[in-house]
Amino acid sequence: MRTQPARRRLGLWMASALVVGNMIGSGVFLLPSSLAKYGPISLVAWVFTAAGAVLLALVFARLARAYPKTGGPYAYARRAFGDFVGFQTAWGYWIAVWAGNAAIAVAFVGYLAHFWHALGTNKPLAAGVGLAAIWVLTAVNAYGVRQGGVVQVVTTVVKLVPLLLIAVGGLFFIKSANFGPFNASGTSAFSAVTAAAALTLWSFIGLESATVPAEDVEDPEKTIPRATVAGTAVTALIYILGTVAVLGLVPAAALSGSTAPFADAADAAFGGWAADLVAAGAAISAFGALNGWILLQGQVPYAAARDGLFPRFFARTGRGGTPVAGLVVSSVLVTVLMVMNYNSSLVDQFTFIILLATLTTVIPYAYAAAAELVLLATDRAAFSGRRLSVAAVIALLAFGYSVWAIAGAGYEVVYKGTLLIFAGMPVYAWLKYRENRTPIKAVGSGTEPPAKAA
Repeated sequence: MRTQPARRRLGLWMASALVVGNMIGSGVFLLPSSLAKYGPISLVAWVFTAAGAVLLALVFARLARAYPKTGGPYAYARRAFGDFVGFQTAWGYWIAVWAGNAAIAVAFVGYLAHFWHALGTNKPLAAGVGLAAIWVLTAVNAYGVRQGGVVQVVTTVVKLVPLLLIAVGGLFFIKSANFGPFNASGTSAFSAVTAAAALTLWSFIGLESATVPAEDVEDPEKTIPRATVAGTAVTALIYILGTVAVLGLVPAAALSGSTAPFADAADAAFGGWAADLVAAGAAISAFGALNGWILLQGQVPYAAARDGLFPRFFARTGRGGTPVAGLVVSSVLVTVLMVMNYNSSLVDQFTFIILLATLTTVIPYAYAAAAELVLLATDRAAFSGRRLSVAAVIALLAFGYSVWAIAGAGYEVVYKGTLLIFAGMPVYAWLKYRENRTPIKAVGSGTEPPAKAA
């Protein structure tokens, strides 16, 4: 048997950077426009979301420590609840990824509109440019082209520059008159915070990133919890300061219709050159995030298909080993979603799509939190013997937060999102029917089937 070379492990700084880099994508760059209708009360929503994100991060960190070879909500839910919930989790995650890619494409077009003004008013043109970005990057990923480590570092720096410029420098130029009424939503404070929190959660998707490569993390029992909490806290601080600056630099009326709020804030604080710099940085960040998440939209159904929990079609790969079938099918669904909503403004499109994507992500998050509660009771040997009661309370709070975030998405989004989740049930029934006729053997996917009940 050939000895595998020792792998370089991720330390605290690199693991924390992974969390920050994966969370900061494109959402925050357009989010202030979506939050403008709520007013400064949206800052309270940011605080609640940050607290909920830390709770979820702690859940994922503990599960990753207990099961270091089976990372991710899909694996945890399958281990605790069996194949059906495992399938639902994979299905929800997959919907979240391709729906989220539509939101990233919208944000990309929104910041391009700073330079190409017709994109802000010509809706068919905006949809066409967004779809072109989707399919160009789908083709790139289908051919197996990967971003190198240097490119990843550069794109991470590029995405941080516009945020830090506004979050730090912009604070010195804010005008109190721009903030407007504290609660501008016209609803109760609780309703406003709940609705705004559902939007802000989108920017924290990816908080579980340090748990994914658990086997490659140095001293994972300590590093993963510290990296997830530190990465989430740093990201939350940048988000909150950035939102304060944008709210104080751009009048609420202009902000609600802005397709490039950070660029508008930079223009108000420093002048046109800063606006161009921020808009270019945000567009590059969105394009880079879109590339990475398009790669993931093929891998999620590919992993489930190898376990026999998705149609075998999704396990097909191209010459470069990439899951071409999953990439193409997912991009077709992104196209349908964008075409269905192209007649809305860019801000309205972005708001609806991120709520839909967040909903279908938070449901797997809720399953993961509930899975920890189940596994704490049924598989105590996998967890540390100390402070199990504290872990159970954290998991319960994380589950409660997830349910609250689902409620905040609103009736229309919950209705449509639930229909999308239910649409997977006939697929699962068909897979089980086929399995009984021709047994499927799971291929080294890295996940273990759930244990049979005693």
